[in-house]
Amino acid sequence: MPTSNNYFHLHLVSDSTGETLITVARAVAAQYANVTPVEHVYPLVRSQKQLDRVLDEIEEAPGIVLFTLLEKDLVSRLEDKCKQINVPSLSIIGPVMQLFEAYLGAATTGRVGAQHVLNAEYFKRIDALNYTMIHDDGQHVEGLDDADVVLVGVSRTSKTPTSIYLANRGIRTANVPLVPGIPVPEQLGKLTRPLVVSLHATPERLIQVRQNRLLSMGADSSGDTYTDRQAVADEVAFARKLSAKHDWPLLDVTRRSIEETAAAIMKLYSDRQRNRPTE
Repeated sequence: MPTSNNYFHLHLVSDSTGETLITVARAVAAQYANVTPVEHVYPLVRSQKQLDRVLDEIEEAPGIVLFTLLEKDLVSRLEDKCKQINVPSLSIIGPVMQLFEAYLGAATTGRVGAQHVLNAEYFKRIDALNYTMIHDDGQHVEGLDDADVVLVGVSRTSKTPTSIYLANRGIRTANVPLVPGIPVPEQLGKLTRPLVVSLHATPERLIQVRQNRLLSMGADSSGDTYTDRQAVADEVAFARKLSAKHDWPLLDVTRRSIEETAAAIMKLYSDRQRNRPTE
């Protein structure tokens, strides 16, 4: 049960990195605004000795237990202990594996950490990340044609974090800032292979984000066109006009998280790839 100050213990037990558990747990916990989980993350639990420590900590701070363990002996021992001390436990991948097994008619291989094998997909992500870091914030525009996606937008439209998120999905992403008074790189207007997406937000949102940015840097924003209402509105209008000229799809990021923005871009990219004529 949650404590009197609305905190509860959340134990995440994994035989791999724990990324899957953390993502699922936080997605669910975010739906409960009045309680906050105290996370206990236990990655790389692959032996009885390692599990001993986990069980001791669960008993010391009872709460919800979520796990992604494949070794049956470890699973049985963890579940038995949770029943003994009367705390709820759930395998995050167990039900999904059972569904796959029923549909495919084949048992799983039981390979621990199989999703992290150094396969072609892994190296594709690393290549995309390297490309994205080199082509961040308008750098090395001569290589833009090698991108899968190019993001454009005025300052503080989340171009860099969105680029990195996409790169983690194996999509080579560059980003170029749009600044009134500064010529747009000539290469940008000539791109045909990459998908160019224009990110934009309302002036009010941009001003808020920019002011917070300046505060975090200890800078004075008074008299600065960077946060001036009219100047920012002019920037937004300039970016929209330029995007319309080049027929770049516009994506409003005002109320979107990085994940939501990336998902929308991946949908645009997927549709474009599917509709592209076979060479």
